[in-house]
Amino acid sequence: MFLSIRNVRSKKRDLTFFLGLFHSFLYFPSICNVFTPVCTTEFIAFAQAYDQFEALNAKLIGLSIDSDPSHLAWVNQIYLLTGIQIPFPIIADRMADVANLYGMIAPDAAKQETVRNVYFIDPDQIIRAILIYPLTNGRNICEIIRLLTALETTDRCNVVTPANWEPGTPAMVSPPRTYDQMLERINDPKSQNLNCMDWFWCYKDKPC
Repeated sequence: MFLSIRNVRSKKRDLTFFLGLFHSFLYFPSICNVFTPVCTTEFIAFAQAYDQFEALNAKLIGLSIDSDPSHLAWVNQIYLLTGIQIPFPIIADRMADVANLYGMIAPDAAKQETVRNVYFIDPDQIIRAILIYPLTNGRNICEIIRLLTALETTDRCNVVTPANWEPGTPAMVSPPRTYDQMLERINDPKSQNLNCMDWFWCYKDKPC
């Protein structure tokens, strides 16, 4: 899946050490420690949803500050106990270079564990969204997929998404930027395929 890794010790906040990735979204979850119960359930859930991420043209990669041997033993134990294989790679960030650059360490919670960060990185290597969960609570994979779908819909269709938006439901459009655009929206929203509550508050049944 990934061609190579380089520049992990760089002071840059980019992810150019993943060569060949950025034709798609990169979904980048950190994990706290291997052989811990919550992280184990999360990685099983990510593995079970792997095909959904692939269908959305997104790549998964995990990160922890444990070693490669620890990752191998943990992933193998998951397989032995559940029959589920982890289909994406995990970075062994032993010196916490990546974790520190991306602000994954929460000193008030743990000095040697990352909190449950989620980074959505687009094909231009721009971090579009960050979710942060505490050490005590696992991530919601359905919400992660929903947000990823919303980001891709925004990019593809030039729309925004309202609260609690789900795929297949109406999206919204940004407010007009000029007086003429406002008048056009007030006078003839149907010509723009819009259903408006007011000039600044308009839905679009079919985003694209």
